[in-house]
Amino acid sequence: MSELKKIKGSNYQVHKPEYAFEVMTIRSSKPYMEIAVITEFKGASSSNQLINPGIRGSEKTYSWVEFACRVKRLFPNSIRSSISLLRERLAFAAFSNTALSYDQGDADGIDFLHLMEERGVRANSQTYLWLLEGCLNSGSFSDGWKLHGKIIKMGFCADLVLCERLLDLYIAFYDLDCAVKVFDEMPDRPLSCWNKVLYRFVAAKLTGHALGLFRRMMREKVKPDERTFAGVLRACGGGDVRFHCVEQLHAMTITYGYENSLLVCNPLVDLYFKNGLLNSAKKLFYSLPERDSVSWVAMISGLSQSGCEEEAVLLFCQMHTSGICPTPYTFSSVLSACTKIELFKLGEQLHGLVLKQGFSSETYVCNALVTLYSRLGNFISAEQVFNSMSQRDGVSYNSLISGLAQQGHSDRALELFKKMRLDCLKPDCITVASLLSACASVGALLVGKQFHSFAIKAGMSSDIILEGSLLDLYVKCSDIKTAHEFFLSAETENVVLWNVMLVAYGQLDNLNESFKIFTKMQMVGIVPNQFTYPSILRTCSSLRALDLGEQIHTQVLKTGFQFNVYVSSVLIDMYAKHGKLNTALKILRRIKEKDVVSWTAMIAGYAQHDKFAEALNLFEEMQDQGIQSDNIGFASAISACAGIQALNQGRQIHAQACVSGYSDDLSVGNALVSLYARCGKVREAYFAFNKIFAKNNISWNSLISGFAQSGHCEEALSLFSQMNKAGLEINSFTFGSAVSAAANVANVKQGTQIHAMIIKTGYDSESEVSNVLITLYAKCGSIDDAKRQFFEMPEKDEVSWNAMLTGYSQHGHGFEALSLFEDMKQLGVLPNHVTFVSVLSACSHVGLVDEGINYFQSMREVYGLVPKPEHYACVVDLLGRSGLLIRARRFVEEMPIQPDAMVWRTLLSACIVHKNIDIGEFAASHLLELEPKDSATYVLLSNMYAVTGKWGCRDRTRQMMKDRGVKKEPGRSWIEVNNSVHAFFAGDQKHHCVDKIYEYLRDLNERAAENGYVPLSNSLLNDVERRQKGPTQIIHSEKLAITFGLLSLPSSTPIHVFKNLRICGDCHNWIKYVSKISDRVIIVRDSYRFHHFQAGICSCKDYW
Repeated sequence: MSELKKIKGSNYQVHKPEYAFEVMTIRSSKPYMEIAVITEFKGASSSNQLINPGIRGSEKTYSWVEFACRVKRLFPNSIRSSISLLRERLAFAAFSNTALSYDQGDADGIDFLHLMEERGVRANSQTYLWLLEGCLNSGSFSDGWKLHGKIIKMGFCADLVLCERLLDLYIAFYDLDCAVKVFDEMPDRPLSCWNKVLYRFVAAKLTGHALGLFRRMMREKVKPDERTFAGVLRACGGGDVRFHCVEQLHAMTITYGYENSLLVCNPLVDLYFKNGLLNSAKKLFYSLPERDSVSWVAMISGLSQSGCEEEAVLLFCQMHTSGICPTPYTFSSVLSACTKIELFKLGEQLHGLVLKQGFSSETYVCNALVTLYSRLGNFISAEQVFNSMSQRDGVSYNSLISGLAQQGHSDRALELFKKMRLDCLKPDCITVASLLSACASVGALLVGKQFHSFAIKAGMSSDIILEGSLLDLYVKCSDIKTAHEFFLSAETENVVLWNVMLVAYGQLDNLNESFKIFTKMQMVGIVPNQFTYPSILRTCSSLRALDLGEQIHTQVLKTGFQFNVYVSSVLIDMYAKHGKLNTALKILRRIKEKDVVSWTAMIAGYAQHDKFAEALNLFEEMQDQGIQSDNIGFASAISACAGIQALNQGRQIHAQACVSGYSDDLSVGNALVSLYARCGKVREAYFAFNKIFAKNNISWNSLISGFAQSGHCEEALSLFSQMNKAGLEINSFTFGSAVSAAANVANVKQGTQIHAMIIKTGYDSESEVSNVLITLYAKCGSIDDAKRQFFEMPEKDEVSWNAMLTGYSQHGHGFEALSLFEDMKQLGVLPNHVTFVSVLSACSHVGLVDEGINYFQSMREVYGLVPKPEHYACVVDLLGRSGLLIRARRFVEEMPIQPDAMVWRTLLSACIVHKNIDIGEFAASHLLELEPKDSATYVLLSNMYAVTGKWGCRDRTRQMMKDRGVKKEPGRSWIEVNNSVHAFFAGDQKHHCVDKIYEYLRDLNERAAENGYVPLSNSLLNDVERRQKGPTQIIHSEKLAITFGLLSLPSSTPIHVFKNLRICGDCHNWIKYVSKISDRVIIVRDSYRFHHFQAGICSCKDYW
């Protein structure tokens, strides 16, 4: 110890509760060495306690502690071992104080290094290692950079430990360039360094660099571990990497024995989902012998994001029942899945589980709950979750703002935006886009423009999402000019903008501009996507531009979008609306996915084109395939039931709609109103109508048109009056239904009043309304008014021509009907089945047998129309009226289809006129098989026997009718006088003017007899029956109605009488004479046609 000198004043104390010791610095006789000697131990039972990490040196300590082998001889063995153990800690204590100084902004570490240099003490690698650690701990990058320079200068750059620490330094301070340089210059690169650089690339989303580094590892034959593969796989998930690379990586993990490593397999599951390989992801997941929470999260999240929300929910249930504790991210994923598929009840239950697990303060879980409740429309719960959040981020606000905007609560969304600003949160593009959507939904153009200005100031106006929202705002607010200007100024590479403009011009029914946009976008290199084609196709569909739609369909096939469900559903809708049902069905059969929209579009197409049976069959097939119908599907199926009056089936579908939650849906409610009204169920129709909370025009129209079609015309007209008095908007369909109701009851007065309203509201230019007016006047006997309406129409469709043809036919104007038909053909209007019914009836009424047969044959040969039963009935009537009964029977027997009751009834009626018992009985036998409960068959057969004098057969027929409980419909006639409809039966004695009527009738009979009228004996009664009946009992109802009209109506007013049965020969003859002696126009509409009597002549020319 004689060589050592104690330096006075250089003793320093270190105190801890467990122990204390004194360190004394002693200078050697050699000037370059300083050593430390432990001079006192207190409370230390062993030397191990002296190396406790908590030891720190005195604040004044800055000594360089050197324990060199050269001075070991100065210490006895007992001290030497303690010194060697204490060496690092004492040194660390000294440099820890230096590190503390970095935290305070000083540079004592570098200064101390300078001091050492000034004293001639050379720092070794350990010194720099400690100093670098100090830089890392204190965050002093500049000192670390300086130390790197000194390390290079001192020649320690080849030290592996120092290189690793330098690598840590640059990675910690995000200087990847320097980190890579250090990495490249390392003499030896352990796997840990490769992984450090790799993970830094992944964190910086430098996918290409990460993959390049991995390829370099493989070239340098560095064996990767599971952390390496995990990093590379996560890099693939964050960038645009071809999937075959992922498959190769998966194969390599198997080669290196990591096929069951969760660190490797979890990102692989995620990658498979991101690339749409759901089956591969499932296979990998279920092959894992063990799964951690990350595995379940990857699977649940992947299923939710891949459109398999139901599977995600089921997997979560499996996870929960397996006893695996869900993480907050798991809850976030499964709540998002519940929101997407509207499993709101389950979402509420999960909320309870979130509270139980203690995750109610997790921000992203709360965000998912806010979204769930917002979509549900339960904003009380959404705002409760939102307000209870300890920390809200931009996503929290965006979730609630978006939900409020989508549900139409625009004012609350705007208020929340103000609160977001007060919370010092900066709105992002999604926030502004949601607010713009809110403005668009309520038409708040001015507020929307303010947000546009905000977006410009915030520098986000060029964002793709925001551009679409801005354009959508201007389009929905009908500011097409501004929309077009913004479109031209925006980033034209954004396909969303082009799609919005297509929608905008489509809403304006501007096909030219839509097609220009569609063409131009392709000229500038914008590739149409799955939303582009539906936009232009919808415009083609609404404007009935099928040719252009078919051309776009061709392009769809070329670009490969024919299998896209969204595109296919719009194509089905287009073809179905245009009547190309076979083409639409082929597209439906080609779709592999179970898409309810495509099926309902096809069902609706069938229903719209009166293919009701096909619609119902397809609806049933859809359900058999497990496709749950939506409201449109139910509404279309119910409408199909209404079309064929399938009441029971309609009720069943009604029940299904209620079970599926559509009992309050407007479209379903309107369809139900139509069903019950058209089936004549007045009470149920009103019940369905009153159940609709927010009635619209369709609701009223369904009830009015349904009642009009089911014969409840007075109800229909009453409803129309109520609708008019209530000030509700009346459209062309409403007018059409009301006019049809007036036409069905021949209420010409109310019909003309409605016509006046039509002219006043400007709907007289609508062809649909004009067509119904033609029918109104024709059915009310005013054929001249019908002609005027027809010829004044600016544009006529096939319905217009058919309505006029039918009017001519009903009024016995056969030659005018045939002339009009020729005009129709010359103008290129193609006849349909309805046209030929009118033409054949016209030929029948004027006795043009050969012409009628030629027209019938031309249906199939010229126009490709397959004759229906009604056309065959017209030909039978044509032949029967002309007395060609044998030919008529042969025609019936040779029919390619089974004759229906109408055909046989027509043949039987002809047999009565021409008194042919054999053929009559032949027709009656078939008729009784088809309709044994129809009274008309028995009456016709009885009349045939009566006119041929077969009284016994007549009586047996009547008795058979009685035995079978069939009741004959009594003859009845109606006439309107002073806004009141008066009804008469044969021999009626109940009218309040009965005495005046019979008195005036006797006068008319006398005057008619003076002019040559001779009453025809009632051939349906035998002599005994005529004597038994009084003279008034055999007076038919039409005579009484006409007599009352002559008494009550002004001489200038034509007399209109309607009868439910065919007019008899005597009455027809009598009315001719009465029209002559009274100088009045008398119009009688019987069950077959109109008869116009004037000056002793009938329009039918006695051929009816």
